[in-house]
Amino acid sequence: MAPGGGGGGVNPFLSDSDEDDDEVSATDERRAGLRLSSGVGLDPGSADSLSPQDPVALGSSARPGLPGEASAAAVALGVTGETPARLSVDAIAAQLLRDQYLLTALELHTELLESGRELPRLRDYFSNPGNFERQSGTPPGLGAPGIPGAAGVGGAGGREPSTTSGGGQLNRAGSISTLDSLDFARYSDDGNRETDERVAEHEVPLQERKNYKSSPEIQEPIKPLEKRALNFLVNEFLLKNNYKLTSITFSDENDDQDFELWDDVGLNIPKPPDLLQLYRDFGNHQVTGKDLVDVASGVEEDELEALTPVLGNLPPTLETPQTVENSLLVKKLEDKISLLNSEKWSLMEQIRRLESEMDFLKNEHFASPVVCDSVQPSLDQSSHKDSGDSGQNSVVNSSEKGENKDIHLSKSDEIDSTIPKENFPNSFPRREREGMPSSSPSNKNTVHFDKPNRKLSPAFHQALLSFCRMSADSRLGSEVSRIADSEKSVMLMLGRCLPHIVPNVLLAKREELIPLILCTACLHPEPKERDQLLHILFNLIKRPDDEQRQMILTGCVAFARHVGPTRVEAELLPQCWEQINHKYPERRLLVAESCGALAPYLPKEIRSSLVLSMLQQMLMEDKADLVREAVIKSLGIIMGYIDDPDKYQQGFELLLSALGDPSERVVNATHQVFLPAYAAWTTELGNLQSHLIPTLLNKIEKLLREGEHGLDEHKLHMYLSALQSLIPSLFALVLQNAPFSSKAKLHGEVPQIEVTRFPRPMSPLQDVSTIIGSREQLAVLLQLYDYQLEHEGTTGWESLLWVVNQLLPQLIEIVGKINVTSTACVHEFSRFFWRLCRTFGKIFTNTKVKPQFQEILRLSEENIDSSAGNGVLTKATVPIYATGVLTCYIQEEDRKLLIGFLEDVMTLLSLSHAPLDSLKASFVELGANPAYHELLLTVLWYGVVHTSALVRCTAARMFELLVKGVNETLVAQRVVPALITLSSDPEISVRIATIPAFGTIMETVIQRELLERVKMQLASFLEDPQYQDQYSLHTEIIKTFGRVGPNAEPRFRDEFVIPHLHKLALVNNLQIVDSKRLDIATHLFEAYSALSCCFISEDLMVNHFLPGLRCLRIDMEHLSPEHEVILTSMIKECEQKVENKTVQEPQGSMSIAASLVSEDTKTKFLNKMGQLTTSGAMLANVFQRKK
Repeated sequence: MAPGGGGGGVNPFLSDSDEDDDEVSATDERRAGLRLSSGVGLDPGSADSLSPQDPVALGSSARPGLPGEASAAAVALGVTGETPARLSVDAIAAQLLRDQYLLTALELHTELLESGRELPRLRDYFSNPGNFERQSGTPPGLGAPGIPGAAGVGGAGGREPSTTSGGGQLNRAGSISTLDSLDFARYSDDGNRETDERVAEHEVPLQERKNYKSSPEIQEPIKPLEKRALNFLVNEFLLKNNYKLTSITFSDENDDQDFELWDDVGLNIPKPPDLLQLYRDFGNHQVTGKDLVDVASGVEEDELEALTPVLGNLPPTLETPQTVENSLLVKKLEDKISLLNSEKWSLMEQIRRLESEMDFLKNEHFASPVVCDSVQPSLDQSSHKDSGDSGQNSVVNSSEKGENKDIHLSKSDEIDSTIPKENFPNSFPRREREGMPSSSPSNKNTVHFDKPNRKLSPAFHQALLSFCRMSADSRLGSEVSRIADSEKSVMLMLGRCLPHIVPNVLLAKREELIPLILCTACLHPEPKERDQLLHILFNLIKRPDDEQRQMILTGCVAFARHVGPTRVEAELLPQCWEQINHKYPERRLLVAESCGALAPYLPKEIRSSLVLSMLQQMLMEDKADLVREAVIKSLGIIMGYIDDPDKYQQGFELLLSALGDPSERVVNATHQVFLPAYAAWTTELGNLQSHLIPTLLNKIEKLLREGEHGLDEHKLHMYLSALQSLIPSLFALVLQNAPFSSKAKLHGEVPQIEVTRFPRPMSPLQDVSTIIGSREQLAVLLQLYDYQLEHEGTTGWESLLWVVNQLLPQLIEIVGKINVTSTACVHEFSRFFWRLCRTFGKIFTNTKVKPQFQEILRLSEENIDSSAGNGVLTKATVPIYATGVLTCYIQEEDRKLLIGFLEDVMTLLSLSHAPLDSLKASFVELGANPAYHELLLTVLWYGVVHTSALVRCTAARMFELLVKGVNETLVAQRVVPALITLSSDPEISVRIATIPAFGTIMETVIQRELLERVKMQLASFLEDPQYQDQYSLHTEIIKTFGRVGPNAEPRFRDEFVIPHLHKLALVNNLQIVDSKRLDIATHLFEAYSALSCCFISEDLMVNHFLPGLRCLRIDMEHLSPEHEVILTSMIKECEQKVENKTVQEPQGSMSIAASLVSEDTKTKFLNKMGQLTTSGAMLANVFQRKK
């Protein structure tokens, strides 16, 4: 409907002739309006049939501009009209509708339809939902119960008269959508819910409201806040009533809203009651006169003044005088508010116009206008004409108002031909003008169009142009018809349009909008619009992927660079804070990354307080590893910009939390970003050597003191890895505080740094050259560093003296407290010392590190005694020195030094009968690197040819550790010959020591020739009569068979291992000494237990495995009844297997059941085995029956 209300509406109380006239043209409609308002030309069937008891209804047709005359004329016509002798059907229908006999009127309408004589009055009345927008029982001449006759007064605007007015149009009221107007059955899949039954009396208004409110063309556009609130209530209603699938679909279709949190609708907005409560409470509310005016008539603010005298004359029909008085008071106050708002908007529009003119005046010197001389007079002429027209049209009724506004703009064809209509603010509906700023009345570069040499009137031109299908009545039409003439206007237009564009762009392509949103948010003058645009930016994509987040972050940084720290704090940070607890990790990830990206552009107070607190909260509370990883990286960036010393302790606590995070991703990010950045700040504060490193060392010492019965290796790794990551920062500090630092100038040719000079850093922040500033500067400092150490010493070099006199002694002391059998701890400290020595250089390692270790170890044969077994050689100092210090450099002299050290340790430990754990740890750590295999074989060959049997025995046992990692070529060429040499050693202990190494070869090697040589050697041990009574040899062979048997080559196991175990079990039955017999039986029991899990053929089971178990059971019956129970179970299981193979079952299910029973028995047996110890009492407890 046009704003002016002229055209398209039909009033049920007008005759058919008037309605036909209304439908002819807009001009005839205006004439009908004038005819009605002047009191002439009324149809007898409509005006004469008006009830004399309803003067208010007649008065409703009066124009506000002439209230006295129009009302008097209308009442006079209503009272003195003559009633015709024969009433027409149209008059009867009008009377029925006036007296609210709606069902009778509906019956009449139905019968006329059936007879083919449709009455337009009834058709239009029942098709107009505005006739039913009141509570039931209210007469049509009366509006809301609180204000009698308000409906009639509402029609006084002359645009949308009420039902009883004499205007020429329908009451197309724009109603506010309520819950009872939602026609759920309309969209239901259940066809049975739609009935053809006749509508009951109380259902007529509801049905009409449903039909009306479901028509989109007359529904007011919903506001974003209203939409989000209704979405939330609808989803809540669906969940409460178990429409879960519908709720899920509804949530997916509104993916930009969080339905679990009301605050997502809007901050500081109270939550309304649920839908059911709103529906039940709807009937208790009364529609005020203001609502009827705004909705039904759409009158403007300057027309509201006419309502007060009319309301004062209304008879109190339904309500008490007090209610009417209160309503009138409210009405007056609301009118005042509306007038003030109108004045406010007009002043704001004037301000904008003046600003545009100022911009134009400022830039006119730089513009080159292309305006003809003939344009300006026509503009002046048009302005005079507009002023004259405004005076002439001041008394024209409101039905003409909207159209005459457009006519004003086309009075002169010069205006039409030179300046588009959109340059005139009056070309838009008033409410459209108030909602958006107007453009400048004169463009910087006005375009001149050729004028036709014609003498057509402006009215004809306007009528002719009206056939162009253009519209400025909608929001989009208004935007399209108005072209921005300045940068500011462009920004304002984008700010208005973007919120409507974004929801309609595909999710996969929304990142294309980021530049547009950011540019608008940067330059838009309104803070609220900027906030809305940034909110759209952070909610642009439901779950942004890595590339999309990078785009958003890039935009945020560009925004921050453009607007400065104040606006970043005020506009961007709140968007981050809102999403800190978002349900999607991708959104929280965006927040965490934003904090780091925006850190350089924030005020330093905010950076070290609010942002730091946000990141700390996310680190402690967020469950997503990716989010915490991003938090750590952002914390590292914050540490690079923070300058508040009071935050040092908080940073240290965050560092410890990050190092102890259960996620490996977070820990890696800590070492790569957070720790180097924090170390740089610590260095600036002077706390690296005074607090950070000593604190970590103290924590390691505390762990070792408390971990005598069980060391927390995870925490040890955490602290030691942190120390390792601090080595580059420590070395950079040493260089920067060196006596020669002031001499380090870049001049001439810069020496090159060897590629292998430093260990490979974990990240660029751990690169010493990055910390120093450049690789060239580092090269100069390294040259001076090496010269200083080699020729001038460390006098006066406080930072390096701290490393030599405090750090190294404390580290070596800690190393001596480590359990040497803990492979992980040895490896960690070995890597630490390796990095320390490689970073500080060869000269430092040879002159400062090695002497301190050598002073403690004191490797000389003079120190060999029985008490040496408890000395430093048995501690972790040996493997860490060998693998962490002596392997740093691989020149020939370094290799010789390592070989000599290992030979000396092996000799000293062997001769002093000390445990070999430290030597074994050295071999295991070095054996993991193939580059040291030849070196280790050289050390072992030294032991093979040593004069002492103790050393040869130690060498034989070391071969077992080395075989698994050495390739088969070295095994064949170096290991097996050495073992065969030892296997013929005069000392029986040396020969016995080779058995585990031979067993390991059988387990790992696949070369047939090697296996045969080993098999022959082991067979000689078992079959040679000289070894028949060698209890130690038999024990070692049985232990080796039990260890390697399950993994050895099957043929070797079947042909050699199991038959010889059977023989050893038979021999053990003849053993006289019970202690030896029990020891052999126990080892046999463990070997048979391990082999029982292997596949054993039926012949082997019958001939060797079962007989061996029976022999073993004989020993256990006398020596260990607890073991005898398990052996009996094993024998029964093996016999069952044999029976299942020999006796063919007719059904496969029996075999399956038997195998399941077998597996169950095996599982129980192994569980029992895991609980066994050598203690007889403990064994008895295992098999004690539960009571």
